[in-house]
Amino acid sequence: MAESANPDLFRIAEIILDEEHFVARSPDIEHERNVAIFDLIEENYFEPEGSPGGPYQLFLSIQDNRLLFDIRLEDGAEHGQILLSVTPFRRIVKDYFLICESYFEAIKTAVPSQIEAIDMGRRGLHNEGSELLKERLEGKITVDFNTARRLFTLICVLHIKG
Repeated sequence: MAESANPDLFRIAEIILDEEHFVARSPDIEHERNVAIFDLIEENYFEPEGSPGGPYQLFLSIQDNRLLFDIRLEDGAEHGQILLSVTPFRRIVKDYFLICESYFEAIKTAVPSQIEAIDMGRRGLHNEGSELLKERLEGKITVDFNTARRLFTLICVLHIKG
C-alpha cells in the first residue's frame, strides 16, 4: 500500500501506553521510552487496513499474552482493535534487553570500539524486531520502517515487569 498524499490523514497523533502495570524503570529505559514517543508523534505513517483516515490515538498494551493496538480517532471515537500474539516477539525482546543492559554498562567504562560493537548488535536486534512487527501487522496496519522501530521500542517497554 502506498503512503497517502495527505500525510496528516494516516498518522498517530497521540500514543498512550498501558501504565496499569507500570514499574519503576531505569533512567535509561525511561529516556528511550520518552524519545520513542516524541519521535513517533513527530513523524510516523500508520494506516489501518480499510480506514478512511485519522489522525489516530493509539492505546498500546499487553493483555492475556497479546499485544493490543486499540485505535481511536483523534476525538476518542473507537476505530478498531488489532491483537497480535507476543510469543513471536519474546526471543527478540529478551535478547534486546540483554544487549541494552550490556550497552548501558559499556558506555560507562568501555573503550569506544567496544561500545560501537555492542551498539551495532543492539541496532541489529532492534531492526529485526521492527521488521517482525511490520510482518505481523501486514494486512492489518501499514507502517513505515521508522514507525515500526519506535513502536518496537514501546513494545519492549511494555514487557518490563515488576
